[in-house]
Amino acid sequence: MDERTRLLVVDDDPSVRTMLHDYLHGHGFDVAQAGNGAQMRAEIERELPDAVLLDVRLPGEDGLALARYLREHYDVGILMVTASGDVVDRIVGLELGADDYIAKPFDLRELLARIKTVLRRLQARPAAPAGAAGRPEAAPQRRGFGRCELDLQSRRLFEAGGAEVAITAMEYDLLTAFLASPNRVLTRDQLLMKTRNREWEPFDRSIDIRIGRLRRKVEPDPAGEPRVIRTVRNAGYMFVPDAK
Repeated sequence: MDERTRLLVVDDDPSVRTMLHDYLHGHGFDVAQAGNGAQMRAEIERELPDAVLLDVRLPGEDGLALARYLREHYDVGILMVTASGDVVDRIVGLELGADDYIAKPFDLRELLARIKTVLRRLQARPAAPAGAAGRPEAAPQRRGFGRCELDLQSRRLFEAGGAEVAITAMEYDLLTAFLASPNRVLTRDQLLMKTRNREWEPFDRSIDIRIGRLRRKVEPDPAGEPRVIRTVRNAGYMFVPDAK
């Protein structure tokens, strides 16, 4: 991993921050630390990280509120750290736009693998090739998806009117997975393999949460029956590109 890749560890336990700093720094990362929301904001103002390792249980402004703030203001990877059995925090974190989560106590090697997976999805956006006088040679490649368009070059989603719609790295991976298989049923484990590079865990419902978030962004009628990303009972989901 590039030694210039910057991580921000947000945890109120100094011993945990030190442990993670030493371990991740030893694997080639530039690691900053913060013990609360105010310190996190100060570190981000100083230098924007590529990804944030964010503990849910923080004093004052908790990790869920900070995850919402990060997703609304910055294009960074977010990996939530939750209590061992706290399924609710994991679900809420995913709904707020976290890219992944890991439960305490965690194995450092698994944490490292998850961080690298999030960073791979957040690889640098390729710049448009420049022509004469530095002008782009061609318009960005966009694909229609419901009431939106996905820019495959910049990995960004836009409404038909031009406004950008914030998406996470995993949501981008889901969109491209559907685009590659229109009118074809994709099971939950297929989608997990395409977006998280790991085997499906029994009772893992994170895909359902992501699909719910995507539907609110791309469906022509977000409050109505899904038509663009359809649920196929006892099978999975199907992208219908011509749905109106």
